[in-house]
Amino acid sequence: MTHTLKTGGDRGYLRIATEEAFATREQVDVFLRMVRDGTADKGMVSLWGFYATSPSERATQIMDRLLDLGEQRIAHMDETGIDKAILALTSPGVQPMLDTAEARGIASRANDYLADAVQKYPTRYIGMTAVAPQDPEWSAAEIRRGANELGFKGVQINSHTQGHYLDEPQFDPIFQALAETGQPLYIHPATLPDSMMGGMIDAGLDGAVFGFAVETSYHLLRLVTTGLFDRYPDLQIIAGHGCEALPYWLYRTDFMHKAGIRSGRYERLKPLQHDLFHYMRTNFLGTCSGLPFEPAIKLMIEVMGEDRVMYAMDYPYEYVADEVRAMDNLAITNAQKKKFFQTNAERWFNL
Repeated sequence: MTHTLKTGGDRGYLRIATEEAFATREQVDVFLRMVRDGTADKGMVSLWGFYATSPSERATQIMDRLLDLGEQRIAHMDETGIDKAILALTSPGVQPMLDTAEARGIASRANDYLADAVQKYPTRYIGMTAVAPQDPEWSAAEIRRGANELGFKGVQINSHTQGHYLDEPQFDPIFQALAETGQPLYIHPATLPDSMMGGMIDAGLDGAVFGFAVETSYHLLRLVTTGLFDRYPDLQIIAGHGCEALPYWLYRTDFMHKAGIRSGRYERLKPLQHDLFHYMRTNFLGTCSGLPFEPAIKLMIEVMGEDRVMYAMDYPYEYVADEVRAMDNLAITNAQKKKFFQTNAERWFNL
């Protein structure tokens, strides 16, 4: 597993990394202010109290890389053979910000900043729109601006917004804008809201190690079981980290969801037009961000279909050349590998 990593398709495909993060200084400064003044929730204190203040090598290195959309990032892509990066404002975006006007401004300026970087490196960078779901109508307008004026190819929302989830009716303008623009929605993890945190922080399990997946898979299940895809049958939702483990749990989740519907146990759950297998194979897309693990990728391909699984590095939170080599050596067909690295991203992001 020591082959040289090059861009340009020397192995029969380009490598498009579909969940790559950046930050703005303005965004991080607000996170720090919230940590200092006590308005940050426990998850933000744990996450950004570390990344934005720790002198550790991991924290300082990641902060440096998050804030760079220039030559350093391009050099790192070259060094690991990444031809194109699909970029989004790092989690939790502006969603924890209590001042909605401030959140809107920071998201809008981050989108402009990203658009400038995409314009500077048009063959390397692809943008996703950041929104402030605190204001769903503004977010819908920003989705349209991202698609129609900035040339962005998708939208990222970092799971819950101050404990509120996208299945709640007030967020429907966001889905209307996604339907109108035909863009996919990437639901990226966020730290658990205080109401769900429990002992996670004390256990050291609140972030990417475990808590992210718990919170985001819960969000995704809320969306599918409350009929989102019956209302928006063409909507595509992307989830990273092995589609947040939903393919592994799908049989049991589907079985118990049907049992709950039959029993009338939960007032909120109504019969759906299809089973959960249908939605997983029709409306969900999965990436291997943070999970360059062959068994997990093969499971996604088997459960979701080979047209619905994509590569992601999760830069700068993961940046390991040997992980790219491992993906090059996946024991799948060459046709599947090209879909995984290149053509699925081209299709679903309309590149």
